Amino acid sequence: MRIAILGAGPAGLYLSYLIKRRDPDADVTVFEQNPADATFGFGVVFSDRALEFLREDDEETYAAIVPYMESWRDITLVKGGERITIDGIGFAAIGRLRLLQLLQARAASVRATAIYGVAVKSLDELADFDLVVGADGVNSLVRKTLADELGASLSYLSNRFAWFGTAKRFETLTQSFVETEWGAFNAHHYRYEPDKSTFIVETDAATFARAGFAAMSDADSRALCERIFAEALDGEPLISNNSVWRQFPIVHNERWSHGKYVLLGDALHTAHFSIGSGTRLAIEDAIALDKALAAHNDLRDALTDYEVARRPILQKLVAGADSSAEWYQRFAEHMKLPTADFAMSYITRSGRVDIERLRKLSPDFVAWYERAKR
Repeated sequence: MRIAILGAGPAGLYLSYLIKRRDPDADVTVFEQNPADATFGFGVVFSDRALEFLREDDEETYAAIVPYMESWRDITLVKGGERITIDGIGFAAIGRLRLLQLLQARAASVRATAIYGVAVKSLDELADFDLVVGADGVNSLVRKTLADELGASLSYLSNRFAWFGTAKRFETLTQSFVETEWGAFNAHHYRYEPDKSTFIVETDAATFARAGFAAMSDADSRALCERIFAEALDGEPLISNNSVWRQFPIVHNERWSHGKYVLLGDALHTAHFSIGSGTRLAIEDAIALDKALAAHNDLRDALTDYEVARRPILQKLVAGADSSAEWYQRFAEHMKLPTADFAMSYITRSGRVDIERLRKLSPDFVAWYERAKR
């Protein structure tokens, strides 16, 4: 079987590695329009122990990635000069380019072919392949071409966000909420290397307009964000890398495959960055698709099995991400709550944890909350 994978992000690279590891004679080619060393963004974050699922089936890849990850056990909320620690909610992060380089090396170790700097403009160019995998992100050629067949939809949240970096080190994943003359702003920030951090600035559409960001140069926009978050940055500047203002995309597909075409990762679904699961979900998609291909000789049966087995798991996680995204759409309203109520609203926003579960996960936080509510 000849397999083409569009996109050399985590999903596409890891799938190529899995297929070639299982079947060294497989003909697998990854096509990527960008150079091998190009990446946008800074660090990517995973929920605590998010890569533990790799241990059992792929100890070598797990061992290659983990030494480069920064990890911590708490979340910090900052609002109105107050700092609230939520204990026991751990995360880990790694530089996006570092992760891609590690996965490129894993793919190369099993002789998977990756072609960089080549943009596939039509699915007709892949007519000779038996299976075409769309791992090509939000703007997927596969999904766009087969939008009707897949029941595909793409919409956008109204909030604006820009993805910056900084040399400021943050000890935990921190959420800073700031009220300004134009309205409310939030920053999601965390370290992904000992001296490098991701710094995502977010605001609602009305505040974005009042602050005049749409008419600003990139330099002026960055400078204003530095002023807004001067306390959090403690004098360190923000660093740009294609740090334009965006709206978060919501990708949905009624069907995951059509004929010899199948989707995974952001081409198939998106999960809001506030829950730190996008890259994990992409890697898990690759694992599920490879297992389905291994279990069936017939391609149609394999692609059906992939969707049947993976969809229920994915729907649960994406539902939590959607609930979290909805909370952020109204974070300015939540900021008006008393501090304890605000913190509880934040940590329960996904609908996946309640106060009884928090008693086990975050006993110090719950004790603080209950004292504040007396």
